[in-house]
Amino acid sequence: MSGVVALDHLQLAMPRGREAEARAFYGDILGLRELTKPANLAVRGGVWFQLGTQQLHLGVEGDFHPAKKAHPAFLVHDLGGLRARLAQAGFKPYEDEPLAGYDRFYVADPFGNRLELMEPVTRSG
Repeated sequence: MSGVVALDHLQLAMPRGREAEARAFYGDILGLRELTKPANLAVRGGVWFQLGTQQLHLGVEGDFHPAKKAHPAFLVHDLGGLRARLAQAGFKPYEDEPLAGYDRFYVADPFGNRLELMEPVTRSG
């Protein structure tokens, strides 16, 4: 049977010329590994990152408007530590409705795109 079998990559938009901010946020703070873009696509700007077995692409959009509602949700390890790193770097985490089975919060990337960061709740005993 034909059909979709997996997610290869997710693309978020970013403004032109702000790749250094993307690298600092997604690479340094969130800990994603940057990928080398193919030469024919590198001339467009933007940055690509490895995200588990998938990729996150930040592509330049000429008339950029951040995604305020639509968002990716990233599974993380040590949500509290990541929250502290984000806050220390000037990115203010914010809460929304609880989601059963997860601790989570939202944050805007340097361009205003909404991101959800979540960690499964582990119960002991």
